[in-house]
Amino acid sequence: MKSYMVFDVGGSKVKYAVINENGDFLFKGDYPSSRNNFEQFREDILEITMKNKKPFHIAGIAFSCPGGVDSEVGIIGGASALPCIHGPNFKEIFSQAAGLPVEIENDANCAALGEVWKGAASENQNVMFTVIGTGIGGAVIKDRKIHKGANLHGGEIGYMVLNVLDEEGHYTFKTWSELASTGSLVRKVAKMKGIQQHELDGKKIFNAAETGDEDCKKAIDDFYLSLAQGIFNIQYVYDPEKIILGGAISSREDLIDEIYKKLDIILSSVRIAKVRPVIESCQYKNDANLLGALYHFLQRQASYVPNI
Repeated sequence: MKSYMVFDVGGSKVKYAVINENGDFLFKGDYPSSRNNFEQFREDILEITMKNKKPFHIAGIAFSCPGGVDSEVGIIGGASALPCIHGPNFKEIFSQAAGLPVEIENDANCAALGEVWKGAASENQNVMFTVIGTGIGGAVIKDRKIHKGANLHGGEIGYMVLNVLDEEGHYTFKTWSELASTGSLVRKVAKMKGIQQHELDGKKIFNAAETGDEDCKKAIDDFYLSLAQGIFNIQYVYDPEKIILGGAISSREDLIDEIYKKLDIILSSVRIAKVRPVIESCQYKNDANLLGALYHFLQRQASYVPNI
C-alpha cells in the first residue's frame, strides 16, 4: 500500500503526517513555521520528507497552504502569515529536490476535502464547507471536487453582503465575515463594553453569557442570526446536500441547535422557502487539512477512485 508525506502549513507551525492511500495516519508531528526564510522552510520540509521516504515508501508529497493557491502551477498568490511561501513554485522546487510528485491546495479547500473523503460529508456529492473563525472562509464541493470559479474566488462566502441598519437607522452594507465571524463577535462585545479587543475571545464571551451577562447574550443572539442568514442564502444559491461548519466554534455542542432556531424564524417569515438547510459540524477538526491535502493529491494524480 502506498504512503504519502503530507504537510499542513500554518502561520505558527507546520503539521505533518505520513498517511497511506486509505487515509490512515501512520504518524504525525509538527514544528515551528519559518515565516520569512524560504530556504529554511524548504530545508525543514525536505529533511522530514527524505527521512521518511525509504522507511515508508513515500509515493508523493501533498501540501495544504494558506493563500490563493494555484494548484495547476504550484504557486501561492495573495498574502498570509507566512510571507516566504508566496512566489516560489512548490511543485517544481519540492518535486525536483525529493524526486516525488507534488500537489498543493488551499487550506480551507483541504479541510473541506478531508470531510468529503472521510468525515461529515463522506456520503455526499455537493457540499458547502464553511470555516467560522476570525473571518469566514469556505469551499464549494461539486461532485466531490473543489469548484474554484472563474477568478479562484469560489467559496469566498465571507464576502457575501448583508444589509444592516446603522445607529442612525440608515442602511449600510457589511460582509458576512463582518457580521457572523467569531472575530466580529469579539469586536462587537468589546465596543459594547468599552474595552480593547485583545482582552476578549469567543470563549470568554460565551462563558460570560452563561453567567448572565446581557451584553454578551445579545451579541451572541445577533451572531447566531447572522450565521443563519448566510446559511439560508448559501442553501438557495448553491442548494448543497449539506453545509459543513468548521473553525474552533464548531466544537460547541449547542452551535447547530442555535443556528436552526434562527433558521426556523427566517423560514417562517419567508414562506416561499421550503428547504431547511442540513448543517453538520466537521468531524476531523485539526486533522482535516492533512487528510484533505492527500485526497486532493490522489484526485489530481488519478491514483484514487472516489467512493461515489
